[in-house]
Amino acid sequence: MIKALVITAPGINCDLELAEGFALAGATPCSVHINELLENPSIVDEADIVGLPGGFSYGDSIAAGRIMANLMRKTLYPKFVDALRRGVPMIAPCNGFQIAVQLGLLPGPLPGSDLEESAPTPTIALAQNDSARFVDTWVEFKVPSNTRCVWTKNLQTSAVSAVIPIAHGEGRFVPANETVMQDIEESGLVACRYGAKDNPNGSVGDIMGICDASGLVLGLMPHPERFLRWTQHPTWTRLSKEQQQGDPLGLQMFKNAVKFAKQSSSNCVEQSV
Repeated sequence: MIKALVITAPGINCDLELAEGFALAGATPCSVHINELLENPSIVDEADIVGLPGGFSYGDSIAAGRIMANLMRKTLYPKFVDALRRGVPMIAPCNGFQIAVQLGLLPGPLPGSDLEESAPTPTIALAQNDSARFVDTWVEFKVPSNTRCVWTKNLQTSAVSAVIPIAHGEGRFVPANETVMQDIEESGLVACRYGAKDNPNGSVGDIMGICDASGLVLGLMPHPERFLRWTQHPTWTRLSKEQQQGDPLGLQMFKNAVKFAKQSSSNCVEQSV
């Protein structure tokens, strides 16, 4: 059994959709409130996959995701590092992405560098949309050929299916400097991009989502958990049966992670025998 830990908190409102994504992909979701995790961090040790859902954690006070990230820095960050070392995939859509960035999970150290035991200072930001407005729509989804991300590799998409929903007011990807941007690009940390003419927030490099050096942690502004069925596609009633063949984009991503988690779990069992 693959156990998927879904971390909830005040203001989080996409936890049920995230849990459904894990369940449809073959994992067993378990939702745990952040207060319980802070009291018992060892719960993370039992997880095969971890999800930081979207929403408005703690009302996005101070800045989106910052309060929840600060709560997790000392107690839970080391547990996340341990989980990554044993091959646990993690996903952080929308507010989860903002939390993961503030926490220091993303982009994390460059390939070849060791994971830090304490949370590093963020090197990227998810700033206010350049329109200064909340954007709720569907956008084109593209995956770079050199990505390390286990969630977005080898997705089977077409012009019709390569779309994904977004809903955010602070999603503009901004690196601290040109060196950070160059490292992210050249190290294969870009997990997905907006279409060149479909960038909804002014993100530098059309970056929609990134992963860490292991490829296990995916942070992205869209909501893959909202595209698990073809009936969620914005024009599904006009799509032919042929166009609706195969799994929708979001479900493919969750299945990628569950497959990887099963392989990691098997490897751990073999090593312990």
